[in-house]
Amino acid sequence: MNPAFSKGLRPGLYAITDEQLIPADQLVAAVTAALRGGAVLVQYRDKHSPDSVRLDQASQLQGLCGEAGVPLIINDDPQLAKRVGAAGVHLGQGDQTLTDARNLLGDDALIGITCHGDLELARLAHDQGADYLAFGRFFQSATKPGAPPANRQVLAQARQFGRPTTAIGGITVHNGADLITSGADLLAVVGGLFGPGDVEQRARQFSRLFADHHPLYPFHP
Repeated sequence: MNPAFSKGLRPGLYAITDEQLIPADQLVAAVTAALRGGAVLVQYRDKHSPDSVRLDQASQLQGLCGEAGVPLIINDDPQLAKRVGAAGVHLGQGDQTLTDARNLLGDDALIGITCHGDLELARLAHDQGADYLAFGRFFQSATKPGAPPANRQVLAQARQFGRPTTAIGGITVHNGADLITSGADLLAVVGGLFGPGDVEQRARQFSRLFADHHPLYPFHP
């Protein structure tokens, strides 16, 4: 079953920021580089900065992503997503419920759910109206070293739900192709994209993986 892409979702690189990896004064430049390289979805993830800083940064990224025609997702914080007019929110298993987030943000909001490697969590997320299902970690991750591991087979098994699948956890340009061929529609990348070096070039390399291995890339609604 092909996934149901909607609300601006399409297969490709899912760029996720990290306040410990990207200095505050380089955040806009880093995301700009990722967008130039072909990122199709951006998540603003900052768990430690003051609320005023997060509001300012999220607002800047919303403007940037809006100009690029790429949805901006806010990590864990539906209220912040609503304040800045972001496309939606990504929720973990311990965050606000999907139902509450949907009630706050509306039917048009893009909401993704972390399912680890668990098909039953994916089934529940699907039944509650998640727009994409995120699985991982697939490789050792510096961002979330304690996250439970996931088997690549879950990506193919999750096709039954008809939702785009996201793979996350230690993904690089060297191991991402196997996840795409296993069934990933998006590769969510933090350190493998925003680590030291040329962000735009790495984004282009990830985009090339989709061009080579994903049957729906580039996707045109």
